[in-house]
Amino acid sequence: MKTLYRQFISATLLILFCSIIFGFALANIIYFSVSKDKIDSQNAKFAQEVANGIENMHDSKDSMHAYLSLIGNSGYQIYLISSSGEKYPFGEEFQNLKISHETVQTIIDGEIYHGMKYAPSSFLMIGHFSNSLENSVGVPVITKQNQYALFLRPDNKSIFSDIHVVLMSFVVAIAIISLLGVVVMTRKLIRPISSLTEATKAVKNENFNYRLNISRNDEIGQLAENFNLMQQQLAHNDELRKAFINDVSHDFQSPLMNIQGYADLLQTDGLRKEDRLQYAAIIQRESKRLSNLTKQLLILTSLDQASYSLQRNSVRLDEQLKEIIRKSQWRINERELELSYKLEPVSIQGDAELLMSVWDNLLSNAIKYSEFGSIISITCREVHDEIQIIFKDTGIGINNEQLTQIFVRFYRVDTARKKDGTGLGLSIVKKVVELHGGQVNVTSKIGNGSTFEIKLPIRRS
Repeated sequence: MKTLYRQFISATLLILFCSIIFGFALANIIYFSVSKDKIDSQNAKFAQEVANGIENMHDSKDSMHAYLSLIGNSGYQIYLISSSGEKYPFGEEFQNLKISHETVQTIIDGEIYHGMKYAPSSFLMIGHFSNSLENSVGVPVITKQNQYALFLRPDNKSIFSDIHVVLMSFVVAIAIISLLGVVVMTRKLIRPISSLTEATKAVKNENFNYRLNISRNDEIGQLAENFNLMQQQLAHNDELRKAFINDVSHDFQSPLMNIQGYADLLQTDGLRKEDRLQYAAIIQRESKRLSNLTKQLLILTSLDQASYSLQRNSVRLDEQLKEIIRKSQWRINERELELSYKLEPVSIQGDAELLMSVWDNLLSNAIKYSEFGSIISITCREVHDEIQIIFKDTGIGINNEQLTQIFVRFYRVDTARKKDGTGLGLSIVKKVVELHGGQVNVTSKIGNGSTFEIKLPIRRS
């Protein structure tokens, strides 16, 4: 696997290499389009001035040589060829003295030779530094005694002066320091990412206690902080998942064991009719309990899906509440409860099926936890652009400590353990109400009953 560290270094070297290539190409473009002609013209002009200086001298060969030596020692390479073939070098010697006789004769005849402009180069602008006679300018020199071809070009040593060496050293130093800086910064950047990789491996192995110690005030630090928060949430969710599995197993196991036990008893020879009917009723009740538990688990599972979408339609809440009351009338009569209701005709845009489950759970709880002869009241009204539904009973009540837990899945108060419940009803109530943008408030007192207040925002079509 190609590590991120290597990718950073490779990318840096590639950028540096591309920069060098681009810079070299740009320098060549500038050199060939502007600098080359300018340099050639400047050197040709200077060579003509030198030639004019020689021609204006007294006709002395020694004076001419001394003059050319002085110029050569000041940073120029000079090569003098007479019409008779005599050759005189001045200053730094040329490494390549190759020049055609036709070129020499052309210069002597009075033409200027532009070798720095037209001579072929070995490699782009590097040819400018070629130390050859062809890479120079040539001008004619005429004295009383002879005619000459004067070749001249700047000495490469003068081109690469001390300041150029300093600047080149400066550029090289910057390149080296930049590379070292990139290496150090890359390692510093990769280290927390490597720690994040180890942390993700730990989470993958369900180790939610792996602590990521990264303290930075940048995006990586923020990522590490969010990762720790995510890890804490995953640990919390894992605890809930295990508790959920434990509760589901318990709630399924109990009715299944009852069904199995009473089914075995039904196979007993000589069983009385009354016992058989009693056992069958228990099996039927436990089956209904399992069916109700499965139904509510399916509802909660659906509501937990992030992609779950409410099927919103216009819903008359007062009519829904009346329907729930009619369906539960036999249980109300069975427990000799007194039920009163005041239902204003109100409607909202909501999911009719889910809202029905809310009223069913609230009324079932009110009936279930009310003593014989208790009073239940239901109110539905519109208050300040929201709908208020109140279920109030005078049942056994809930203490303050239990009130904080009643919406937790599978939670049931101790006094309700013997009741026919799943511990999921109020979880469904809270989830559905919140999906509709509402809220649930509960007040209760031991021995005085409980009041559940539902507030739903009105969403008119």
